[in-house]
Amino acid sequence: MRITWPEILLIALCATGPAAAQQVKLPAGAIRWSANRPLTVADFKGRPKTSDGHAALTSANINTGATCHANVFSGTAQASFDPATSWVRDPARMTPALLRHEQLHFDIAEVYARRLRQQLGALRVACDQLGTTFDRVSQAAYSAWQQAEDAYDRDTNHGLLHERQAQWEAQVQQQLRELAPFAEKDA
Repeated sequence: MRITWPEILLIALCATGPAAAQQVKLPAGAIRWSANRPLTVADFKGRPKTSDGHAALTSANINTGATCHANVFSGTAQASFDPATSWVRDPARMTPALLRHEQLHFDIAEVYARRLRQQLGALRVACDQLGTTFDRVSQAAYSAWQQAEDAYDRDTNHGLLHERQAQWEAQVQQQLRELAPFAEKDA
């Protein structure tokens, strides 16, 4: 399960910064999504609320950054995982299936980060028009991401419907492959 209301973090908007893709500064302790670095049980360091009946929670986000050079906007997005607010109710009972379910929440965040990078890369907007355009594109991406996350938990009953879980895993892996041109170079 993932319940995190995404925030837009406009990290850097510089009037004279380089136009090349910039690295987003992630919150302290956050884990950047990487195909070579899957989540482990030890990554879930938060504590569940007693009122929350789920077995685990993945707190993911899409962090954004922007620069301007010669009045031309350049933006990027990174999926991240927050260990401090992600938790497993009973780490000793974390099954491989539950860990895969939680990993897929993080993978879905990466799918939507890649889609947002694709959209931001296609923007040709002057920096004086950045605010409105950036907000509109980012909010649409976050809304679509939230809908996908909700559909994932609903369709798989939080990973308990194994056949549906396998279908989602295949679908998300296919989306990551299709969006590979928009993956970060070192992710």
